[in-house]
Amino acid sequence: MKTSSFLNFLTPLILGLVVSLHAGTGEGVRARLVTDAPVPVQAGKSFTATVILDLDPGWHTYWLYPGDSGLPPKVTWQLPEGWIAGPLEFSIPGQFSEPGDMIVYGYQGRQMLRASITPPKDLSTHPLPELKASLSWLACKELCVPGRAEVSTPLGVEHSATPTNETTGAWPLPGKPPFPVSWSANASNAAVSFLGKTNATYTFYPDPKDEAQVGHVTRISSHAGSAQAIVFSIPLQGASLSRGLIVEQVAGEKKAWWIHKNTSQPTPVQKQKNSGAVLIFALFSGFLGGLILNLMPCVLPVISLKIFGFISQAGASPQRIFRHGVAFTAGVFSWFLGLAILVILLKSGGHQVTWGAFQFQSPLFVVFLSVLVFVFALNLLGLFEITLPGAASTRLDQATSSDGYLGSFCQGLFATLLATPCTAPFLGSALGFAFGQSPAVILGMFLAVASGMSLPYLLLSARPGWRSWIPKPGAWMEVIRQFLAFPLLATNVWLLWVLNNQLGGAAVLRILTLFLLIALLLWSIARAGGISSGRIRILIQVLLLLLLGIPALLLTRTILAISPSAAQTPVTVTGGEGISWVPYSASELDRLRSEGKPVFLDFTASWCLTCQFNDRTAINVPAVRKALRDRGITAMKGDWTNSDPAITEALKSFGRVGVPLAVFYPAGQRSEPIVLPELLTEKIVLDTLGALGK
Repeated sequence: MKTSSFLNFLTPLILGLVVSLHAGTGEGVRARLVTDAPVPVQAGKSFTATVILDLDPGWHTYWLYPGDSGLPPKVTWQLPEGWIAGPLEFSIPGQFSEPGDMIVYGYQGRQMLRASITPPKDLSTHPLPELKASLSWLACKELCVPGRAEVSTPLGVEHSATPTNETTGAWPLPGKPPFPVSWSANASNAAVSFLGKTNATYTFYPDPKDEAQVGHVTRISSHAGSAQAIVFSIPLQGASLSRGLIVEQVAGEKKAWWIHKNTSQPTPVQKQKNSGAVLIFALFSGFLGGLILNLMPCVLPVISLKIFGFISQAGASPQRIFRHGVAFTAGVFSWFLGLAILVILLKSGGHQVTWGAFQFQSPLFVVFLSVLVFVFALNLLGLFEITLPGAASTRLDQATSSDGYLGSFCQGLFATLLATPCTAPFLGSALGFAFGQSPAVILGMFLAVASGMSLPYLLLSARPGWRSWIPKPGAWMEVIRQFLAFPLLATNVWLLWVLNNQLGGAAVLRILTLFLLIALLLWSIARAGGISSGRIRILIQVLLLLLLGIPALLLTRTILAISPSAAQTPVTVTGGEGISWVPYSASELDRLRSEGKPVFLDFTASWCLTCQFNDRTAINVPAVRKALRDRGITAMKGDWTNSDPAITEALKSFGRVGVPLAVFYPAGQRSEPIVLPELLTEKIVLDTLGALGK
């Protein structure tokens, strides 16, 4: 357990201990004991004793492995000589969040624990008219309160048996699950994979040895025909994991099975083949995600530049066009390779890693990207051409045009630069799986995403016949070139909006001033480039850099010095015709769920264009607003524009490392969440909310 998490847990525990010493039993919990013992009790014949903890709304207790915090209940049977109690068995748990970025496994509403009790073969010498047990537990709401109780139930009298509708169906089933399970592991990670039902939801609950802790479980899934491929990835963090519980939920009915490392009992060859199949499946998901990434709103401004590149190359030789495609692909791979190395370094240093967020949550990166986009736009508009002295003489517009291979390489870099805040279908779960694996798998996943993203351009470059729709180049291209600057300027409007949400209006005003200085600097240097005397030209350009460049750098420093606390808080509660959003908090979500209320949860960020597209076309639309209002569904928004560890942990609990992520919790205390696709339509949202009469 992390130090901060431990302190968050320990403080209320000490306070609650004082309360429990006086109360005798824990607040929010009522304990009782029931059995299915026959009447009369038969010598040597076992029966089941079940401890039931009934929890008040908002309270929860813990499973045998509690997760990031908590303590499991303990039961001590008070049995005379000759009576034997078997191992304690826990009912099927649930998963939820606690304050302090913690994921825990436990129970809301009711928890049950049972054991097999075996009487001696001679009951006459050791009778037991009443079965007794001492209990202790930890129950949490706003505070964690330890509880204790003495429970008992009579034996050998009528009406002492367990009500059949109270404890049946809540326990793991005996034996193996009805599907083959593959379990593979190395020093840092375990992977559990199988084919399940297409209409089922699956959860995995690890049970490490010796009170050790493992990392948060990541799940990826893919539907194929009548089966659903499921992979659970569990970071071991030095712990030993030899068993876990698979829970299957279909239409509100839960089934669970214990599995062990040798559940599938594969031969060494089979085990290697299964492990390889899991990795191939994950890498293929990353490849598909990279392919679909080309259609995401984030990348469209750069895609228009690449299409313009194909147009300008229409008269070139096929070999030259192919080399441009290879240069673009190299730019894509270079950026993803750099990201992979950065993720591996951050992960090895113990930092949390996410997709897109660790760049776009940094105001420095947003400022850098907005300046870069602004400079590219000015170049496309023809405001400046910069000639460098000596043999290295070149033009800056070659970095965004088709005249040189450097331009295609820069376009590949630029496309991936803007693509990183987006999470395409297949991409979110694939990256969530990879980030919990070894450095080799992380590197392989990023290369798979890069392959998917660059493939269409490489194919178009390699197949001249596929470009027959492109018109011949001509004077009209200069008009198109200038027009393509405006999608980049529109991208800059979005980046300024992101910066406003991060640092406030003062930062936006200063960066607009910075744009003015940069435009004046580039234009002045370009004009000075026409001076015939080389020494005078260089002197003037150096003076311009000093006069305008230094103030620009100082202004940039003042922008980054602004505290995020000075930012305007993004609007999360909208009145009138909009959706009334409740800001995300794990405790508020737990409270709503404990009351059985339905919740629609949307994790988003200002820098995620796909999130904004989903909001404006599929979520904040009249039909969905009416469905939320008519059905009493609470709309909750998790704004990840700035770093928020609670939202990061919530995303990880769903196996995601980025946004968008929309989740619907149907009505009912024990309802399982429904995860929506990354790219939403109005029909998908209404179908999920049950507003189309499905």
